[in-house]
Amino acid sequence: MKNEKAAEEAATDFLTKLVMDDAENGVFDRPIATRFPPEPNGYLHIGNAYAIHVNHSISQKCGGTFNLRFDDTNPLKEDTKYVEAIKEDIGWLGLQPAVYFGSDYSGQIYEAAVKLIRKGKAYVCDLTPTQITEYRGTLTEPGKDSPFRNRSAAENLSLFEQMRKGNFPTSSKVLRAKIDMSSPNLNMRDPVLYRIIHAAHYRTGNEWCIYPMYDFAHPIQDWIEGITHSLCSAEFKDHRPLYEWVLNELEAANPPKQREFGRLNISGLVTSKRYLRELVEGGFVDGWDDPRLPTLRGLRRRGVTPESIQRFMEDIGMFRQNSTVDAAMLEHFIRQDLKERSISVMAVLNPLKVIITNYPEDQTERLSLKNNEGNEAMGSREVPFSRELFIERDDFMESPVAGFHRLSPGKEVRLKGAYFIKCEQVVKDPSTGEIKELHCTYNPLTKSGTGFSGRKVKATIHWVSAAHGIRAEVHLYDQLLKDSAAIVESGNTWEEVLNPESLIKVKQAVLEPFLKEASLQEKYQFIRHGYFCLDARYTTEHTKVLNRIVSLKDSWKKARGSE
Repeated sequence: MKNEKAAEEAATDFLTKLVMDDAENGVFDRPIATRFPPEPNGYLHIGNAYAIHVNHSISQKCGGTFNLRFDDTNPLKEDTKYVEAIKEDIGWLGLQPAVYFGSDYSGQIYEAAVKLIRKGKAYVCDLTPTQITEYRGTLTEPGKDSPFRNRSAAENLSLFEQMRKGNFPTSSKVLRAKIDMSSPNLNMRDPVLYRIIHAAHYRTGNEWCIYPMYDFAHPIQDWIEGITHSLCSAEFKDHRPLYEWVLNELEAANPPKQREFGRLNISGLVTSKRYLRELVEGGFVDGWDDPRLPTLRGLRRRGVTPESIQRFMEDIGMFRQNSTVDAAMLEHFIRQDLKERSISVMAVLNPLKVIITNYPEDQTERLSLKNNEGNEAMGSREVPFSRELFIERDDFMESPVAGFHRLSPGKEVRLKGAYFIKCEQVVKDPSTGEIKELHCTYNPLTKSGTGFSGRKVKATIHWVSAAHGIRAEVHLYDQLLKDSAAIVESGNTWEEVLNPESLIKVKQAVLEPFLKEASLQEKYQFIRHGYFCLDARYTTEHTKVLNRIVSLKDSWKKARGSE
């Protein structure tokens, strides 16, 4: 038992162990509780999904609770549409947390500010935003006191009440904490707690014209909700002393703890909300749900499953510092999940017509093909076979190079699930010289599943009946950024860093007729091409548009196996 416990502890990450230790030692007078506090001013991305996973998984391991709390204390940026989108995305991930709004605590946060003023721990400051920055000092030089720092508690209470009533213009005054202008931590140099914003709030309307800063509202909201561990990304570590100062000065009993973990970045993807906004508003991508974006809406439209994201999150574990993971690792888990659930079908993306000259013109056979080679439970389907077919243009070479084993003049291949065919004649367009079609013969004795044991062929290729196939548009996606692209803090010239082949539209694909009834919820493996799904935005009753979710090649698994 002792060895088992030691092994379990060794396998537990630093943050989970910290929370588990607190639970085991009875540090809190309440169950373990965590939260995810997004600001409703944009859409969630996979980095947010990682933060959600960290908070939710730790609370679950400790038998605790997990809240979704909207940090909606800035009326200039927030909107109901983002609230609904965030709830939808979290539901898609498979979670149904209790939902709270920071704006619901406006009165309690205001009373907390009044308490600090009465204690002499907060004051109203008339410095402009630019002056506040100048007075703050630098990393090497201390700040200097505001000329309004020594106002009396009575004067500060009166001014703050007038701020509350709307007697002052936007940004003309702020409420600041009175801490230490010489602190080595710039966050402790009399930070702003409240500012004036004359704008209607999407939930509270014009009830308030002063709004708390996140660093002030955050610990109070956690305390009100009974949160035990405020788990934040690493950039908030320097904010932790302020979090603790607020709760200490408010004399919060059994206050929550703030602890930090590293933020997730993925190579080739843009996970900054600011940069995502630039890409969307600049028209460089097809909206917030563009399948090249790592927004949860984009991943969902691309066809990525929430289960694959969950497996990916579990495998990467916990980061102490901000870390970048190879995109191939995420693709590996997407691929593994799709392999188990996808129906395998034939689709020809670059069609070349084949006429089987010795096959009856008026005959159509129904061939049985398995829906998933690795999952017998998924059954089989019938695929029509006829005299005229389409194959991939890349599966034919008129003058084959060494190592090319697919179709060429005088050579045989097997058509998947069907027969051997042999190329007898190449027909070209007389004006361009382009190959128009191939005339082939088939051997009726070589039908798949009949036990034919004669000669063997070196290649099997996929095909679609020309008479029965359906036309579709297929979108092939690659990473959005060039491999060598470097994103800077500001002034990115996106035209220079975006991969020009991140989206290739194939307009004349031909799919087997099974896909005529394709479902938006279903995933499909196109033989040799990858995994695909219908595009929810552009597919109509008469037009099918399919997105490639991920290719079949697993470069991460290959690299991992060579370590």
